Amino acid sequence: MSETQSPAGPLSALRLEERLRDTRLFFGQALRTFHATGSIVPSSGALAYEMAEYVRRRPDPEQSLSILEAGAGTGAISRGIAAAMRPGDTIDLVEANPEFAAHVEELLKTDPEMSRVADSAAVHACLVNDMGTDRTYDVIVSGLPFANFTAEQVESILDHYFTVVRPGGTLSFYGYLYTKQVKAVIAKREDYLRQARSGWVVQDWIDRYRIDSARVYANIPPAWVHHLRKPEWESAGERPRAL
Repeated sequence: MSETQSPAGPLSALRLEERLRDTRLFFGQALRTFHATGSIVPSSGALAYEMAEYVRRRPDPEQSLSILEAGAGTGAISRGIAAAMRPGDTIDLVEANPEFAAHVEELLKTDPEMSRVADSAAVHACLVNDMGTDRTYDVIVSGLPFANFTAEQVESILDHYFTVVRPGGTLSFYGYLYTKQVKAVIAKREDYLRQARSGWVVQDWIDRYRIDSARVYANIPPAWVHHLRKPEWESAGERPRAL
């Protein structure tokens, strides 16, 4: 396990006005749809950098990657992925919120980092499960707030990820530090129990497939990032279900 304190490389050059614009959009949407966003500010550059770890760290340096980002939001993590992409890589950016999806489409035209990969990117304004299973990926980066979903929804999403990620491929996702402890104090009992059950599902997948984890303190709130790998031998029908 490691700690990520700050971004590196192109991410540090993100202009202040772009950060403020993204924050205003994200904050406005979060006030109305907190269940879908899970936060009130966009992810930091440090979190984006860690989430893109397995776009940078590829087994074959010459290998082109097929990438899926689920829950692209305002593109904060998308920029981190774009910075790590190389010629030949492709990315599907999936975002169910239509205002966020339109914003990411605009970033592919106007943002210096995003526009670099515009010809290799496609934005999909839908739920990730609605993407179907005809496309497969080497790397999946998920920004979906699992703590806000039911255990059944989390299991369905993770199962979808491991259906469309290729054997040997990776899944990276994050969750906020200390949310369980905070909710134990301030949340209604039913909300706390729902999050606890969702957390059990997530932990089961982490226990079975984790290859690395990192704490990112330079984020609001601080976050855990978990990297999972689908075994080379495993198919969807062979995966045991979480209890």
